[in-house]
Amino acid sequence: MRFVVRDDLRRSRLTVAFRLILALVHLAVFSVWAPLMLALWPIHWLVALVLGRVPRPFHDAYELFVRFTLHLQAYLFVGANPFPGIGTAGSYPIDFPALSHGRQRRWSIAARLLLALLPLLLAAVLGGAFVVVVVTTPFGFVPPAIGAAVCAWFATLARGRTPPGLRDLTVFCAGYGAQVTAYLFLLTDHFPDSDPKTVPLLPRPRHPVRMDNDDELRRHRLIVLFRFVLLLPHVVWLQLWSVAMAFAAVAAWVSGIALGRVPGPLHRFLAAYVRYQAHVIAFGTLAGGLFPGFVGAPGMYPLDVEIDPPQRQSRWTIGFRFVLAVPAFLILAGLGPVWYVGAAAMWVFALVKGRAPRGLHALLAYNIRYNAQVLAYAFLLTGRYPPSGPIEVESDVAV
Repeated sequence: MRFVVRDDLRRSRLTVAFRLILALVHLAVFSVWAPLMLALWPIHWLVALVLGRVPRPFHDAYELFVRFTLHLQAYLFVGANPFPGIGTAGSYPIDFPALSHGRQRRWSIAARLLLALLPLLLAAVLGGAFVVVVVTTPFGFVPPAIGAAVCAWFATLARGRTPPGLRDLTVFCAGYGAQVTAYLFLLTDHFPDSDPKTVPLLPRPRHPVRMDNDDELRRHRLIVLFRFVLLLPHVVWLQLWSVAMAFAAVAAWVSGIALGRVPGPLHRFLAAYVRYQAHVIAFGTLAGGLFPGFVGAPGMYPLDVEIDPPQRQSRWTIGFRFVLAVPAFLILAGLGPVWYVGAAAMWVFALVKGRAPRGLHALLAYNIRYNAQVLAYAFLLTGRYPPSGPIEVESDVAV
């Protein structure tokens, strides 16, 4: 599944203010439609297993349901502006082309529920379409899709348009949920792709904090097997470094208010900490294959963080930096479980296959990049707000 995004980011403040109320009719339809689809699934599965394909009426009914849930979540989470219809293809700014109807491998159909367990779990922690409504996130955390929706709601009411990063994160989470439900409901036998590049994005200005990803997907099984043992010295050193970082962050804040920028030595120290933490997280989650160094030097790890030199910043944003960073930290907290689920899946896959799965690798690289951008913003290494969009896109002009 590849998604089409025709949204121009403009929103009606009135419909955004009452978005939940306006969506009640669709939520009522969903509350009836979803149990019906689940109840028919065993029959749907058995017929597909016997025939080796999904009968056209079943295929059309389930595809309509998946498209309806995608449109509903995009509307409810401020990912699109128009009021959605019943789920007709091509009728909404966030959509996917009609899925091909053909034969599927019987062994894949037979094991579909088992094969879909990991994607279902990943969709749940992301807050993906269908899963987030049915499961209602009972795990005691706010998934990034919901965090992005809350932030987008306030930002859109204030500005009349949705920030592109929040829209992109919402669309990615909803799109991955749509992939998972389509796979579970036998609309396709292609395993759901967690690569954020499934979402088409507009170019944006170059960010001062960027991810340089030169990592290859091959993994040494012995290093994978003992990854957590090898990680221990880095965990200890990172904790010790964090103590010094706290004092440096306070000094940077005071200096920033006085000078309007962070002095070079403090900037380099905090940048090395942010970079080193990214290296450690990459190694620990298997997003990176090599054993990292201990000093956070630039260009010394395949998944590296590039941070521009210090620039002047607005003093008032420096003074209220930790308050301004709260929405970003809310989204970052929601991404935490994605690290755990992704790392566990990467560990098993790399141990069996000797390589990292491309989609999960890209998703974890996004998490690491966003974590570095949030910390860099909080530590005054940049005055640019961290973009929550799942992939980096650059241009010379703002959009």
